[in-house]
Amino acid sequence: MPPTSLPSPRVEAFHDKDTGTFSYVVYDEVGGAAAIIDPVLDYAPAAARIGTASADALLAFVRERQLAVEWILETHAHADHLSAAGYLADILRAPVAIGRGIVQVQARFKALFGLGDEFVADGRQFDRLFVDGDRFRIGTLEARVIATPGHTDDSLTYLVGDAAFIGDTLFATDTGTARTDFPGGDAHRLFASIQAILALPQDTRLYLCHDYPGDRREARPQTRIDEQVADNPHLQDGADEAAFVRMRQERDATLPVPRLILPALQVNIRGGRLPDPDANGVRYLRLPLDRMEAP
Repeated sequence: MPPTSLPSPRVEAFHDKDTGTFSYVVYDEVGGAAAIIDPVLDYAPAAARIGTASADALLAFVRERQLAVEWILETHAHADHLSAAGYLADILRAPVAIGRGIVQVQARFKALFGLGDEFVADGRQFDRLFVDGDRFRIGTLEARVIATPGHTDDSLTYLVGDAAFIGDTLFATDTGTARTDFPGGDAHRLFASIQAILALPQDTRLYLCHDYPGDRREARPQTRIDEQVADNPHLQDGADEAAFVRMRQERDATLPVPRLILPALQVNIRGGRLPDPDANGVRYLRLPLDRMEAP
């Protein structure tokens, strides 16, 4: 694809080292409009304690830049961190959006967690359910929604000017691509989604939801299309779909269950909100025993 002439929004990345997650503030100008993408709610699993330091850092940034937050955007229902979307929405009065595929994700995990009639799996926990091709504005910036399922049913890419926020679809080139072994995951759909991202203009900035560099290097929030094509080991050998699917399925069979998947999904299918408290005032998360597959 030729270079794009789209506007270049300002992007500020925030890295949560505990979960390897990148959250973003994308905005048009200082004193202008902004969206927050994939905010993290801190969670200490041993003590089951919630914290808001990561989300508060986002708040401090938007206040320092005098930004009006018009959207809180989720690229998908994350399995590796709890979302702070609900916490931020209450403070900022901004709508929370995700892909319409969240309805299928909710239905699957409602069954897994044995949730009752009080949890309705129809997406009502979010303010907007996007579908492929939807457009919306962030101040002077136009944003376009690209459905990129495969990792999950609800996975989206948000294209804001020349910046694409691609969720877990691709990682840094030394890490590869998203796993597809969660309920609703599909390696064939992931392959098609990756091709849609790689077909964007070559100078599109790709912003990652996660990076796991270990001790090799510093975490990197951004990658490029040419870099992915040349160096991502999962996209080599002509990016043949059958070979990709075989690689992804074999690799997924060896991966451990994400450390926070059970608490994270109970919060994230609720739009980043905790379960309602019981009569004693305490909120509880559920742990289904012997239901998660592990290599």
